[in-house]
Amino acid sequence: MLLNRWRRWRRSRPFWGGLLAVLAGAEICALPLAPLKVMLQQGVAGIPSVLMGAVMIALGLTAWFAPAQRGLAGVLTTLVATAALVLSNLGGFLIGTLLGILGGGLMFAWQPHAAPSAPPRPTPTDATDPTDTAGTADATPAPLHD
Repeated sequence: MLLNRWRRWRRSRPFWGGLLAVLAGAEICALPLAPLKVMLQQGVAGIPSVLMGAVMIALGLTAWFAPAQRGLAGVLTTLVATAALVLSNLGGFLIGTLLGILGGGLMFAWQPHAAPSAPPRPTPTDATDPTDTAGTADATPAPLHD
């Protein structure tokens, strides 16, 4: 029962794109959050890395918890991942950038799965009643005269 709920939740949103975006953000954040000795040597260069990684994590979570915003989240994830290539240690040594671009593409391309529709059942108004004479009148319009 719990497994079915998990599957239903996962399939109702761009789960894999969001997961890749979160992993990309974590990868980009991980390098500047090294031990303090390494971080002090980096200086202010580590700030964009942490910010971009946090934004990518937030965009991945947005795709999970607000699937209606998946298009914007996908485009922004791809843009931030591409910017991280230049501004953040080659985008987490290319791993973060590649994961971010792939995750953003998956988020943008995801479409909600439409439930299969059952054939329409006749309603009481659709049923024909042989004793009903109101609907049997000639429905052709009268001819128009000049």
